[in-house]
Amino acid sequence: MPEISIKAETLFYIGSFAVKNSMLLSALVFVFLICVGISYFNDSQKEEKSGLFYTINLMLRTLYDLFSSIVHDKIDVFFPLLSAFFLWILIQNWSGLLPGVGSIMVGHIPLLRGNNADLNATLALAIISVTMIQVYGFQFLGFKVYISKFLNFKDPIYFVLGILEIISEVSKVVSFAFRLFGNIFAGEVLLTIVAFLVPVLASFPFLILEIFVGFVQALVFSMLTSVFLSLAVSQH
Repeated sequence: MPEISIKAETLFYIGSFAVKNSMLLSALVFVFLICVGISYFNDSQKEEKSGLFYTINLMLRTLYDLFSSIVHDKIDVFFPLLSAFFLWILIQNWSGLLPGVGSIMVGHIPLLRGNNADLNATLALAIISVTMIQVYGFQFLGFKVYISKFLNFKDPIYFVLGILEIISEVSKVVSFAFRLFGNIFAGEVLLTIVAFLVPVLASFPFLILEIFVGFVQALVFSMLTSVFLSLAVSQH
């Protein structure tokens, strides 16, 4: 039976900094996205566009229309953040399903591990999301108006509601982080166990399912962020 670790394993140290196997795959995905972005930008400067350009352009236009239905006239401000969340999480989810991820070993440790199967990574995404929600809230409503959502001493009821709002914002971090981590980690565990028990093609239907789950989780994370952003910048 393969050993399953709920936390990312350390491959080596750079000084006192531990390099995890999830970090290594994350770095490869980061380089991949940078290369795709550079290619897309270079193609946009040419008269004859490549198939890659039109594919990415179609995807970005679809995301733009989707998010604009939620945040409306503020789409140009929020779109870079929302599209970055969607694309980053999607590629990270799918990269964890590639052949060799989790199966190429260095000693008893997998060389590569899906980044979103590491709670540290999903927690970082959640903190970024909730932090940016607060930043945009202050930016669009002003400090006094937005802070009154959490600290309002005019009425005991509003004071209690403010405390509940603070708890709600903190709970968003936990919800974002554990929802994404739980779904991706559970999927990788399922694929590992099925492949171990029935090695020949038995995991293929589950692989297709995990591709779909990876897409849904990226969409859910970015869509929820867009909804919370829309609420944060609304005067009412």
